[in-house]
Amino acid sequence: MPKINVYLPDDLAGAVRDSGVPVSAICQRALEQAVRQVTAIRQVALAGLEADDLAERLPRFTARARTVVKLAIARARVADAASVGTGDLLAGMLAEGENLALHVLQAMEIDPALVQHDLDRRPANAAEATDAPSSIHFSRTAASALEITATEAIAMGHNYVGCEHLLVGLAAEPDGTAGQVLRTLGAEPRLVRRAVTAALAGYMYLRAQAPAAGGGTDPTQALVAAVHQQLQPLVARVETLERRLDAPR
Repeated sequence: MPKINVYLPDDLAGAVRDSGVPVSAICQRALEQAVRQVTAIRQVALAGLEADDLAERLPRFTARARTVVKLAIARARVADAASVGTGDLLAGMLAEGENLALHVLQAMEIDPALVQHDLDRRPANAAEATDAPSSIHFSRTAASALEITATEAIAMGHNYVGCEHLLVGLAAEPDGTAGQVLRTLGAEPRLVRRAVTAALAGYMYLRAQAPAAGGGTDPTQALVAAVHQQLQPLVARVETLERRLDAPR
């Protein structure tokens, strides 16, 4: 059986050694999940998007995430495009209007309306092209972003794929229109990933506090406030690291 090396930070490696956690079995299970997810996405990308059966073809995607994909497909069709690009996926996320990814952007002080404005100003990236003009497909970059999305969800320990994971995937994909727009506005992949982690922690905290809070609080504003509070120490650490990197040597 071939071996794959797994590199861990020193503190985590020490904790794993002390606890006796079965690393091999856990890694194998996570890799199996990742392979299934990525394979499913590749099959969707290759098979075309004419059939309206995304619930069956993307079973781990949440209802909101599937809605985003449907809106992206509709946007590409209206434009008479042969492929659904990352810009379409980002536009679908903005059009859905109520997903956690938008709250993450707001907590990062990035206005979704400004994202839409910048997205509308950009022509379709040549890297988004497809080699199958006879039927609408995901572009190469969109398929890559969806693969990153699935692996990010697994890396976070989640058994679902939500819009927040898609935001990370779009920001991390290097060549597509969506990543260019997001990174230009400050949504760098590492910061987005940390923001999503903080947002999910804030969301769980908000849900736990909801019964005691009563019905007088706007849940959207409360969630953004909770996310913003969670993000502050992360942003401070990133800014400190940037100052160190920029300091003269």
